[in-house]
Amino acid sequence: MRQFLKYIGKYKTQTILAPLFILFEVAIETLIPTVMGTMLIDKAVSQGDVELIVKYGLLLAGLTILALAFGVISGRLAAIASTGFAKNLRSDMYKAIQKFSFANIDKFSTSSLVTRMTTDVMNVRQAFQMLLRITVRAPLQFVTAIVAALIISPGLSKYFLYVVPLLIFGLGFIIYKAFPWFKKVFETYDDLNLTVQENVRSVREVKSFNLQDDEIKKFKEVSTKVFKLHTIAEKIVAFNRPIMQTSIYIVLIIIAVVGANLTVQNYMTTGELQSLISYSLQILMSLMMISMIVVMLTMAKASVDRILEVLKEQPDIQNPDNPKKEVKDGSIVFENVNFSYAKDINKLSLKDVNITINSGETIGIIGGTGSGKSTLVQLIPRLYDVTTGSLKVGGEDVRNYDLKVLRDSVAMVLQKNVLFSGTIKENLRWGNENASDEEIIHACKLAQAEEFIETFPDKYDTYIEQGGTNVSGGQRQRLCIARALIKKPKVLILDDSTSAVDTRTDSLIRNSFKEYIPEVTKIIIAQRIASVEEADKVIVLDDGEVVDFGTPRELMKTSKIYKEVYDSQVKGGIVNE
Repeated sequence: MRQFLKYIGKYKTQTILAPLFILFEVAIETLIPTVMGTMLIDKAVSQGDVELIVKYGLLLAGLTILALAFGVISGRLAAIASTGFAKNLRSDMYKAIQKFSFANIDKFSTSSLVTRMTTDVMNVRQAFQMLLRITVRAPLQFVTAIVAALIISPGLSKYFLYVVPLLIFGLGFIIYKAFPWFKKVFETYDDLNLTVQENVRSVREVKSFNLQDDEIKKFKEVSTKVFKLHTIAEKIVAFNRPIMQTSIYIVLIIIAVVGANLTVQNYMTTGELQSLISYSLQILMSLMMISMIVVMLTMAKASVDRILEVLKEQPDIQNPDNPKKEVKDGSIVFENVNFSYAKDINKLSLKDVNITINSGETIGIIGGTGSGKSTLVQLIPRLYDVTTGSLKVGGEDVRNYDLKVLRDSVAMVLQKNVLFSGTIKENLRWGNENASDEEIIHACKLAQAEEFIETFPDKYDTYIEQGGTNVSGGQRQRLCIARALIKKPKVLILDDSTSAVDTRTDSLIRNSFKEYIPEVTKIIIAQRIASVEEADKVIVLDDGEVVDFGTPRELMKTSKIYKEVYDSQVKGGIVNE
C-alpha cells in the first residue's frame, strides 16, 4: 500500500484526521468500563447512593454519545478519503492505458482492464478505508484493553497473552492458504467480463444465429467457476472466526470462573470483575476486527498486484527525447521493414518491405485475408513500431516525431468504424475540436455524407447512439471518413472503409479526394478492385510480403494475383489465359 500513498492527493487532511478521531473514540471506549465498574458499581450502586448513580449514569451517557460522535466523524472522513483515493487511482490507470501502444493493450485484454479498473480498484478502496479506520482502531483497542485489564488484575489478564501466539499462527496460516485462491478468483473475473462483453458487442450475431442458449451456457460455466473458486477461498477464510471465538471464549470462561472466586474471597470487587469482562469483550472485538482486516487485505493484495501490472507497464511506443514537431509532407518510405507482433524475428507478419510513396499519391493495397494489409498501414502513425528496418514519413523516421504531431498528420479510418454517443457534430469534431461548421460541412460533402445527414430532422445535431447503432453501416463509414478529413492530414488511410457503401458512392468519394485534396497522400485498402484501379500505384501483399508494386496497368501485365482479382470481379470469374 506504500506505493499507493501518492494517490491520496488532496485528501491528505481527511486521511490524517480519520485515524485521529478514531484515537479519541478508542480512548473514550477504554474509559467507559472503568467508569462503569469502579465508579458506578463499586461506589454508587454498592452504597445505594441514588445521586451518585444518576451522576455517573449521565457521565456514561455523555461518554457514549461522545464516542459515537467521534466514530461517525471518523467514518465520514475515511469514506471521503478512500473514495478520493480510488478516484485518483482509477484516473491514473486510465491515463496509463491511454499511453499504451496496441502491443501493450494486446498484452492484457479489454475485459481484464475493465475488471482491474472496477472490481480491483473497489477492493483496494475498501482495504484503504479499513486501513484508515479498523486497522487503526483494532490494534489500538486491543492494546489499551489489554493494558487496562492488566492494571485491574495482572494475574487474570495473563491468560489473554497465552492465546495471542495461537491466534497469530492461525491467521498467518489462513493468509498463506487463501491468497492464491483469491488471485485465481480475480483472474476468472476477467473471463466473466470477457464473456459478457463479447455477448453484448455481438448481440446481433448471437440473435441472428439463435445462439442465446449457447451464450447462457458459456456464461454459466464461467460464473460457476468464479463461484467455486470464491467458495474455496471463503471456506479457508471462514476458519478465522471459530479460531478467534473459541480461543477468546475459553479465556472469558476462565476469567469469569476465577474472577468470581476472587470476588467471593474479596480479592476483587464486583465492579473490577465487570470492567475486566468488558475489556475481555473489547479484546474479542478487536481480534475479530483484526481477522477481518487480514481477510480484506488478502483479497486486496491480489487486486494490488493486478493494478500495479497496469501502472508499471511501460508503453512500447514513447516520444523521443527531442522530437520533431513538424511533418513536412505526406511522402512515405519503407526501408527493409520487418514486423512481428511477438517481437520475434522468426514470426514475422511483414517481411522485407521496401516501398517509396510520393507525397500526394493515391496508393491502393490489395491482398488476401491475413496478408498484412492492416498491419502495414498501422506502422505509419506508430500504432506499432517496426521490428527492424526504417519507416519514414515526410523524410523523417516516424520514431523521431512527437507522437501527437505524427498522428495529427496521419488520419486513419479503420475496418471497424466506431462512433461514440453524442451528436453527429460532436463525433466529427473528434477529428478537430475547433473545426468550424463550414469545415464540418465541407468534410461531409467530400465523404458523401451530407446527403443523408440533411434527411435527418436534427441534421448535424442528430444524436448518435453508442456505437452508431442508429445509422447504417455505410452511413457510419462515411461519417468516419468525414471525421478523418476534418483533421486535414498529410496522409489519409482508408482501411477497407468503403466496403459498406455502393460502388457509385465509393467512386464519388474517390473523385472528391482527387479533386479537393490532391496534396494529401491517400492509401486505400480495398477488397473491390474498382476502389484501387484508378490509384497511382497498387501494392499487392501476400503472406506479409510485397509481391508486386506498380500502376494498375502494369500490374495487369505483371501481377498474377492482381489479374486474378480483377478478372474474378470485373469479368465474373472468367479468367483470361
